[in-house]
Amino acid sequence: MSKDVKSVERSPKIPQRNDPQHVNDRTFFINASNQSLTAIPLEIFAFTELEEVHLENNQIEEIPQEIQRLKNIRVLYLDKNNLRSLCPALGLLSSLESLDLSYNPIFSSSLLVVSFLRALRELRLYQTNLKEIPVIICKNLHHLELLGLTGNHLKCLPKEIANQTKLREIYLKRNQFEAFPQELCALYNLEIVDLDENKIGAIPEEIGHLTRLQKFFVASNNLRVLPASLSQCSRLSVLDLSHNLLHSIPNSLAELREMTEIGLSGNRLEKVPRLICSWTSLHLLYLRNTGLRRLRGSFRRLINLRCLDLSQNHLDHCPPQICALKNLEVLALDDNKIGQLPSELGSLSKLKILGITGNEFLSFPEEVFSLESLEKLYIGQDQGSKLTYVPEHIGKLQSLKELYIENNHLEYLPMSLGSMPNLEVLDCRHNLLKQLPDAICQAQALKELLLEDNLLTHLPENLDSLVNIKVLTLMDNPMEEPPKEVCAEGNEAIWQYLKEKRERNIMATKIQAWWRGTMVRKGFGKFSELIKARKKGKASPKDKKGKKDVKEIPGKKNKK
Repeated sequence: MSKDVKSVERSPKIPQRNDPQHVNDRTFFINASNQSLTAIPLEIFAFTELEEVHLENNQIEEIPQEIQRLKNIRVLYLDKNNLRSLCPALGLLSSLESLDLSYNPIFSSSLLVVSFLRALRELRLYQTNLKEIPVIICKNLHHLELLGLTGNHLKCLPKEIANQTKLREIYLKRNQFEAFPQELCALYNLEIVDLDENKIGAIPEEIGHLTRLQKFFVASNNLRVLPASLSQCSRLSVLDLSHNLLHSIPNSLAELREMTEIGLSGNRLEKVPRLICSWTSLHLLYLRNTGLRRLRGSFRRLINLRCLDLSQNHLDHCPPQICALKNLEVLALDDNKIGQLPSELGSLSKLKILGITGNEFLSFPEEVFSLESLEKLYIGQDQGSKLTYVPEHIGKLQSLKELYIENNHLEYLPMSLGSMPNLEVLDCRHNLLKQLPDAICQAQALKELLLEDNLLTHLPENLDSLVNIKVLTLMDNPMEEPPKEVCAEGNEAIWQYLKEKRERNIMATKIQAWWRGTMVRKGFGKFSELIKARKKGKASPKDKKGKKDVKEIPGKKNKK
């Protein structure tokens, strides 16, 4: 489900003074990320009008005092470096609005300098081993709109967090909260709250005070019930409650008319909550592993659904209500007990991704061939009934890009795979394939061909014509052509072997053709006749002709 994303614009490493794009030496943006830098290049500080600097994903160990020269800097990204302390000069950047220090082993005491950045609007401290938030940061920074603290060791928030009245987004995922931070309920401007992967057992009724809340993430906690007051968060559109201990959700939540995305996977629901079918604005619905055996008849009302996850349930058939969801693009039915798909499946004309792995199909479900827009099909059978063949009709799926048919009992593949112009990934691992069809060499879009753990001994002679192949796996096959030792060396060695073998075969064919032509030109007759004669032990036509000549000219043998 959607979370905080930091967009990083791409730009030249360090602009040069003769760069025509930077008139009069006025440079406002520098991107020096991912350069394996151990220190900030000092020449950066010569560009005093800089407003945005990206230095993330390097090995920088300290921030030099010269940083104070960047009086106009508004955005500074230093995440994923080796910073342990922050120099006092950093606190002099009075225009700084966005600072990212995530994934650095920073000493907590060193963070005090951040409290001097009074203009700061975005502060990201993901995974910095924080055990508590310095109180002075909460006291001094009054303009924060985003606070990122994911992946730390926080158990509570300081009461001074109430000063952050402008805060719109707070990210507290993967910390150690056992109780919902009550202080958050006073921050009325909050729009996004992320508390995934903590140990929270309850949400207070005061959550209803957050009337501007739009996205609420509390997945992977210990929630058993939800407060009815959550319905007062009238702008709520995204709610992730996955992997908790819920048996139901309050009917009062039906008042949330703007819901577009809800995650309920991994709860103990056993049936679809009735109120969900009233959320006709839903786009994404996750009901994975919730004990479902059927769907409500009113489920067909969710006509705006684009993504539906019903995997790991107890469905013994594909609910026909699904076929009414005309806008569905992603459907996951994996790991159920489904034995047949409905004939109306073709009405899902926008479906692009279908997952039906681990079910009880006795044969390949040909109903999928009516899905003309399908791009990804998952029908591997790590559990459930094993498929023994894939019909040639799979060639009808001309839009298909990825086909996953691993963990079955397939002995051969259909030739029609070669006529699928968009096929990029073919996963046939853990089957009983003895050979590949030569037609596979025509699937020119293939990038990944996964074949390990089969019974293959040979590869098609022209397989190296698949010039876009990036991944080819052949482990655990009794390979002879190419030999196992060649296969172990990777794609280039395999391609070289196939090329050399093909050249040898071409040369052998040319030699054979030349020899046959020579035999005919010398009067030995057709090559086929020569072979027949030799098999019967008779002389060749030329041998007979020679004997006849000797009879007609007696004494010729003794003439000198």
